[in-house]
Amino acid sequence: MINIQENINRIRLAIPEHVKLVCVSKFHPVEDILTAYKCGERYFGENRPQELVSKVPELPEDIKWQFIGNLQTNKVKFVVPNAEMIHSVSNERLLEEINKTALKLQKKQKILIELHVAQEETKQGFTTEEAINLFTPSYISKFSNLEFCGVMGMASLTEDKNLIRRDFQSIANTFKILKNNTFNTPSFKEISMGMSHDYEIAIEEGSTIVRIGTSIFGERQYNK
Repeated sequence: MINIQENINRIRLAIPEHVKLVCVSKFHPVEDILTAYKCGERYFGENRPQELVSKVPELPEDIKWQFIGNLQTNKVKFVVPNAEMIHSVSNERLLEEINKTALKLQKKQKILIELHVAQEETKQGFTTEEAINLFTPSYISKFSNLEFCGVMGMASLTEDKNLIRRDFQSIANTFKILKNNTFNTPSFKEISMGMSHDYEIAIEEGSTIVRIGTSIFGERQYNK
């Protein structure tokens, strides 16, 4: 039997106060999210637009929803009205569509630039070189309704902790380059990396946001 409160308490003891915990609630029922909410959690992560849209009206209004999954441009219209922050901005078309949708809603949408450093080709995102070359002051000036808040990335899916650490170091180093070259603003401060199996290494390498699901809620309930 999964004890969500015990799991959250254990994770809270393991992460520093300055690191934000996003409870990855995708594929988990509203009841489980409410349990975590009653433990004081306010940041919840979803990766499917339809699931996000269905959960938002059923849960307290002060939840700060984080969209963390691969996002198609035709689904942006469902995510921008509901997500406090979109972690997975992985290409230029998405930047343009999110900005356009946010403009219509008169919203300043918080986003993270997704970086691809992992070994798996299936992962989304800008390579470090692409990100450094693309995100110049003149380029970002086109996106008046986006608030660039930092970067997001995933390590390679491996048992090799040294490789995981190197991936996280690459993400953190790219963040520093972007911060120094382009995003010299207080809002560009987040490094979203680390999940249930590797968040401790991620924190050691500079993560400010960890995205934890299985270690809180147990295995995903795909039938939900």
